Amino acid sequence: MLYQIFASSYSSSSYGPSVGDASGFFAALATYLIAMLVATLVISIVTIIGMWKVFEKAGYEGWKAIIPIYNLYILTEISGQNGMLVLLILIPGIGSLIWTIMVAAKMAPAFGKEAVFAVGLFLLAPIFYCILGFGDAQYQLNDIAADNAQPSNPTTDTPEAPDTPEAPQTPQNQGPTVQT
Repeated sequence: MLYQIFASSYSSSSYGPSVGDASGFFAALATYLIAMLVATLVISIVTIIGMWKVFEKAGYEGWKAIIPIYNLYILTEISGQNGMLVLLILIPGIGSLIWTIMVAAKMAPAFGKEAVFAVGLFLLAPIFYCILGFGDAQYQLNDIAADNAQPSNPTTDTPEAPDTPEAPQTPQNQGPTVQT
């Protein structure tokens, strides 16, 4: 009886799963990989859009959010830290984790947000960068924004009038006057 169970499961010409089972596995694997690729692309695009707006609020050009590594350098400067701190990401494993925590902890106060917002920046960066970029948060570290602002157009800018009125002009003394 036991022999009949095994004999019905395996024929004499096959010793394991059939070819149809393997192709089903690879189809499932391909579907999984494509879904992960699409999810990664969507998350990356949302992050870039949020960072673009954050860069613009801080006085940088938004296109800098697209350039890998350089965008991390700019984020470090926006958070009010030395841009060379980005070199931490070169330390395998723990380096990028430390960098992310340090930037998130300083980025929230740079936009006038609480420490809880920094935790959100660390855990859900794409969402919280969009909140910073599209929300009403204003960049607080204006000295960095002023240094990186685009130059103004001198033909359209008008000079400001002084706050105090000028003293009336008096005629200059041309020398001694002689009365006759």
